[in-house]
Amino acid sequence: MDEGTGITHLPRGGSAIVIGAGGGIGAALLRSLEASGQFETVWGLGRHTTPALDLLDEDSIRTSAQAIQATGLPVRLVLDATGFLHNDTWSPEKSWQQLDPAHMAHSFAINAIGPALLMKHFLPLLTREGKTAFVTLSAKVGSIGDNRLGGWYSYRASKAALNQLVHTAAIELKRRHPHAVCVALHPGTVDTGLSTPFAKTGLDVRTPDAAAERLLTVIHQLQPEQSGGFINHDGTELPW
Repeated sequence: MDEGTGITHLPRGGSAIVIGAGGGIGAALLRSLEASGQFETVWGLGRHTTPALDLLDEDSIRTSAQAIQATGLPVRLVLDATGFLHNDTWSPEKSWQQLDPAHMAHSFAINAIGPALLMKHFLPLLTREGKTAFVTLSAKVGSIGDNRLGGWYSYRASKAALNQLVHTAAIELKRRHPHAVCVALHPGTVDTGLSTPFAKTGLDVRTPDAAAERLLTVIHQLQPEQSGGFINHDGTELPW
């Protein structure tokens, strides 16, 4: 079909790839894709898989992409479920007084530069036959237009950078593959180690499995004309 004529679900067969498969959402997405039986092969990639993929090591990203390409199966879906918000050393900043260059550099390395390198090496693998999708998990707090509370400088800025990288890559991808979708997708608040310390009473917090099913439903419904967009977990567009 041509763009805009009702392409919906991803065709059956081929390969699906989940990057960050060791995390809460990534593992749930991997389970859901495997259980669906839609794809001939489902790859779960991360630092402890074979092949190993580390966002801080471009060689590992290149090697993983080459291993998948060598199978000869068409790649229909690439899901990037990586992200960094906090660890034992750094937490989201409440004030500019807490800005730390090492913290900021690490946030950008994981949340923006790493996904950009994934696009560099995995976007060329998407088959040109039928609908395909590259989806990276962003965050609503990366929206500049929606920022009314301030704080969380490194996370907000790195996710905003990710959104711009996705939008830019989608423009280039469209020239090569008019049926491909490349989007940044906000998963909502999910009960994982990333969000648990910051979940507030009254938020709609989903289990990883429930969030994964919701996200995959949105991905199947995405249209090529939405490529380059910043999409909420309910399928609506988010402000930049």
